[in-house]
Amino acid sequence: MKPKTMAYVSLFAALTAIGAFIKIPIPYIPFTLQIVPVYLAGALLGPRLALYSQLCYIGIGLIGVPVFAEGGGLGYIFKPTFGYLIGYAAGAFMNGYLIQKYDLKKPFSIFLANLSTLAIVYAVGCLWLYEAMKWIIEKPLSLTDTLLFGAVLPMPGDLLLCILCSVLIHRMQPQFSRLSSKRVKAG
Repeated sequence: MKPKTMAYVSLFAALTAIGAFIKIPIPYIPFTLQIVPVYLAGALLGPRLALYSQLCYIGIGLIGVPVFAEGGGLGYIFKPTFGYLIGYAAGAFMNGYLIQKYDLKKPFSIFLANLSTLAIVYAVGCLWLYEAMKWIIEKPLSLTDTLLFGAVLPMPGDLLLCILCSVLIHRMQPQFSRLSSKRVKAG
């Protein structure tokens, strides 16, 4: 991987870590701004590099650097919120894939790609939340409570971020596509 590419991957991993510390506490799942760099990485870096950025973020947290919303370390795997981090990696890849494959440029089409990312994050996150509460924490949540705390409560804020990021991505794409085309020509 070239130094410039590594810098972009590292930048989006760092932005995800910063987003973890901008949070609004709600029951079970803290609402953070981590989804913003996930959308941006997918749209601006493409699927592969977006995935790497989120895997880098997760790896740094799992080796013990406290970059997650509630700390870090290998034991974080057993936290009810760990599934959202896995969802970030899968969602960043999917966002990049959709935007790249279908050459999405208009804010509404970017919004739909962001929405698919959010759906992946919620699906993986809620599944992990449900299982962790049942088997690890031993305080099972009903399916209704899992969806309420894992998706419904954070959804208004996440939808607002989804919309704002769609406009931001639309405006940033020309600059990043110029960088990407230079990288392709040089590589």
